[in-house]
Amino acid sequence: MNYFEELNKDYRFKEGFHTCINCGTCTAVCPAAEFYRYDPRKIVSIVQTRDNDAIEALLKSETIWYCGECMSCVTRCPRKNGPGLVVMALRDLSIRLGFFTESEKGRQIYPLTKALNGNVLNLGYCVHPETFTYRDHPESGPVFEWALAHKKDVYERLGANFGKEGPGALRKIPQEDLDELKAIYDVTGGTERLQLVEHYSKLKAEQMGMTMEEYTEYTFTHCSPGHFNDGQ
Repeated sequence: MNYFEELNKDYRFKEGFHTCINCGTCTAVCPAAEFYRYDPRKIVSIVQTRDNDAIEALLKSETIWYCGECMSCVTRCPRKNGPGLVVMALRDLSIRLGFFTESEKGRQIYPLTKALNGNVLNLGYCVHPETFTYRDHPESGPVFEWALAHKKDVYERLGANFGKEGPGALRKIPQEDLDELKAIYDVTGGTERLQLVEHYSKLKAEQMGMTMEEYTEYTFTHCSPGHFNDGQ
């Protein structure tokens, strides 16, 4: 497979990949580059070579998963490049080919995809108190831990319509609307994408000698040293 030609079929790649002059402005303004060992200029430079082996290494690397897709790079590039858009196209191809499971950060796609899309399809929300647990997110702090333990009372005091019919924050989303969301996923390729992520993640879990429950927990919580600029 010619990876550059595959990338060039993606409209995000076409919009974000122009004549890069390697000025490094994208890296200078990139929030991810401040913390991670990440250089969007290098990503564009590698793709620009059209070197199939180098692009394949990129598709299997940690690098393309550090981007926060904030698009700060687009606002500052003198040639109107969009390294963030190029990264989106790389991520898409990495998932389609199953290469995302070759990197630690890439494997995190599975628990995130499972949680966020599960919330959207089953509850109609990206994040929902019924599925957000303090055990999984200790960084939310003890106040939020208490709020979760008393969520019905807390949300009622705040005026939310938590889990009930009718209008209001955190209301129960009608089934017909959830069915419409599912249809949107089906038509736009979202359902197929979820199936791909699950398929390749199951293969990787087997390779690592883990059940899917163990794999989900491990990929969500484990972080090896070396990802950050400070060496951690």
